[in-house]
Amino acid sequence: MKSITIKGSKRESVGKVATKALRNAGNVPCVLYGGGEPLHFSAPELDFSKLVYTPNAHTVVVEFEGGDEINAILQDIQFHPLSDKILHVDFYRLFDDKEVSMDIPVKIEGAAPGVLTGGGVLSRNKRKLRIKALPKNLPDSIIANISNLELGNKLYTSELKSDNYIILHPDNTVVCQVRTSRASMELETSEGTEEGTTEEGVDGKSEGEVTPDTEN
Repeated sequence: MKSITIKGSKRESVGKVATKALRNAGNVPCVLYGGGEPLHFSAPELDFSKLVYTPNAHTVVVEFEGGDEINAILQDIQFHPLSDKILHVDFYRLFDDKEVSMDIPVKIEGAAPGVLTGGGVLSRNKRKLRIKALPKNLPDSIIANISNLELGNKLYTSELKSDNYIILHPDNTVVCQVRTSRASMELETSEGTEEGTTEEGVDGKSEGEVTPDTEN
């Protein structure tokens, strides 16, 4: 998996005043968990643009003064409810021999016959899947091949299993499916209505039907 480097500065003070000063200076307060005591640090907000505002998944290299580097993954992020500015970020330290859980984007591959010739539409139920794996086995994406999906078919997580990671969803979780399009449903309904009225006249009576004269 690709990594993004963030330049971190260790924090001596973690109070509200110091935190506010950090944010005013364009920095984000962060905490690194795993491997002992939590490590408090800050990083420039601009460093997070390629990590947060993207559908892709990345690991992180936190680079401190003096050349120290720590590999980690993004664990949690807090945004301001009005401005959407990043308020706080939690990281989790990576160890080569310890599995971690992470959300990985699902990448669609191939073309579904149910869409190409069946008039259906592809519905994506899961754009990301949570997996557990060793850091070296974390994939950039999970490939979902839809080349065999006919109209009405579904692709399940059980069909995306790998020896390199464990998918943390039930086997019957639907990743994507080919549904009947709304246009096709409307056309079928329209055709059915027309077929039901072609043999009737404007009064709802069959053509040629004689209405008895009740007047004397």
